[in-house]
Amino acid sequence: MSRPLSLIPALLFAGLSLAAAPALAQQSAPPTAPAPAPAAQAAIADAQGKPLGTVTFTKFPHGILVHGQLEGLPPGWHGIHIHENGACTPDFKAAGGHFAAPGAKHGLEAEHMHYGELPNIWANEAGKAGFEAITHMVTLTDGADGLFKQGGTSIVVHAQADDYISQPAGNSGDRLACGVIKKP
Repeated sequence: MSRPLSLIPALLFAGLSLAAAPALAQQSAPPTAPAPAPAAQAAIADAQGKPLGTVTFTKFPHGILVHGQLEGLPPGWHGIHIHENGACTPDFKAAGGHFAAPGAKHGLEAEHMHYGELPNIWANEAGKAGFEAITHMVTLTDGADGLFKQGGTSIVVHAQADDYISQPAGNSGDRLACGVIKKP
């Protein structure tokens, strides 16, 4: 049985176009712009001064991307917050309370929440935590909601998960690690 000759060119064209589709898609994809450089960073250390990693803050049109790579944490969930003072020593109490406007309340569901609220992070069994979150609550300025306000700000990792409800700090336990937020 022979096939009509008119189908052969159509099948060959269809086969060629399907095979060429990935190459054409790669050629016609618009170039992507490089990601902006972080505008702030914090070198995170434990109470003995041992480096645990870095948290960076990068401005995008729709918010500030908080990106962290930490290690040496106890496995499990940990609260992490931006704190009101740009100091960590001597015992992390120097970081003060959560970075917040007057009258703000703790918790991700609070109507007028702290500037420094961030979602909990997870450290795996090896103690490593890689995380990203977007916040609209802070700016990369020296204004009242700015990470570079007078006196600075810091980021603190807590021993337990934040329950996002309890006042003033979500029952997230002791402060395990801290880093002052600075311009790179």
